[in-house]
Amino acid sequence: MYDFPDQRGHFGPYGGVFVSETLMFALEELKQTYAKYQHDPEFVAEFNSELKHFVGRPSPIYHAKRWSEEIGGAQIYFKREDLNHTGAHKINNVIGQALLAKRMGKPRIIAETGAGQHGVATATICARFGLECIIYMGSVDVERQAQNIYRMRLLGATVVPVESGSKTLKDALNEAMRDWVTNVENTFYIIGTVAGPHPYPMMVRDFQSVIGTECITQMPEMTGRQPDYVLACVGGGSNAMGIFYPYVNYPDVKLIGVEAAGDGIATGRHAAALCAGTPGVLHGNRTYLIQDQNGQIMETHSVSAGLDYPGVGPEHAWLKDINRAQYTAVTDDDALEAFHQCCRIEGIIPALETSHAIAYACQLAKTLPKDQTILVNLSGRGDKDMHTVAQHTKVKL
Repeated sequence: MYDFPDQRGHFGPYGGVFVSETLMFALEELKQTYAKYQHDPEFVAEFNSELKHFVGRPSPIYHAKRWSEEIGGAQIYFKREDLNHTGAHKINNVIGQALLAKRMGKPRIIAETGAGQHGVATATICARFGLECIIYMGSVDVERQAQNIYRMRLLGATVVPVESGSKTLKDALNEAMRDWVTNVENTFYIIGTVAGPHPYPMMVRDFQSVIGTECITQMPEMTGRQPDYVLACVGGGSNAMGIFYPYVNYPDVKLIGVEAAGDGIATGRHAAALCAGTPGVLHGNRTYLIQDQNGQIMETHSVSAGLDYPGVGPEHAWLKDINRAQYTAVTDDDALEAFHQCCRIEGIIPALETSHAIAYACQLAKTLPKDQTILVNLSGRGDKDMHTVAQHTKVKL
């Protein structure tokens, strides 16, 4: 029986707590609060009510029938997280953490964001609950996600562009950590992925596992059985852990995470920590990282801002090592091609992050018989990526 993390937040050799002494009290306070409310009937009921009435869950599963027929192999199904309020899976986790913040009496919320979807989800819930909201975002991502910046500001959030380092998600997370150290008494840090110090990887996974839990009920209703493969894109990895975790104890279901190969792994311009990285410590936990021989974090590249991160959640590192999940990578070009095909064949505009998983699903489907099924977590919609796609295809909006 799979039972991770342990009491100290370790997934095998990964995870743990690697932070300054000033944050140890805050993390212990959060750990105890989560343990108190994790199974509390009132908390669980409020969480489920928000998911149902505010987010619009359960999200449906959709058979990409026309595309499956065109490929001629396995049947492809989408878990439609793009239909959630705010347009992605991020809202599931944010609601859970915001409810904890309320119970802890923390009126000030901070968050980091790359693609902007976590920032939008955080700003949305802060507006919903009347909380102050500060979002840190790398200035490179600010430029390529202008629409989400405006959405956050409309919702009342303060967006802080980060000019240090590579000016992307890694650096936004660094700045958010610095803020938290300074304002720990009145501030709750809502981390958007299954990374960071314990209890975040476990807590975010638990809040996101509603995705896979719904699939376990929905797939037999649609196909008479569970899928043969479950696929999801992996940056930090919360959407993937959300759909993987409930399936871990289903040994016949193969789990595949799809990272960003960028311009190609061999070029060095990628963001595939599990496929091409080595273990190390970053942002409070031990996991696979893209680093040089001296342990210095290297710059990453992906057409999708949400996958442009040099690390990955520690539970993914463990699932890789124990061979419960496999990880592969898809290039920018293949993701963009899948993006356009999904638009034209199925009438769904997927996020560029999600497009990586869809691209690999199409490659995989071609190698399988027609009675096999592939379930892809369609983690977000692509409204936010219009400018990026237009730029890459030389279209002027």
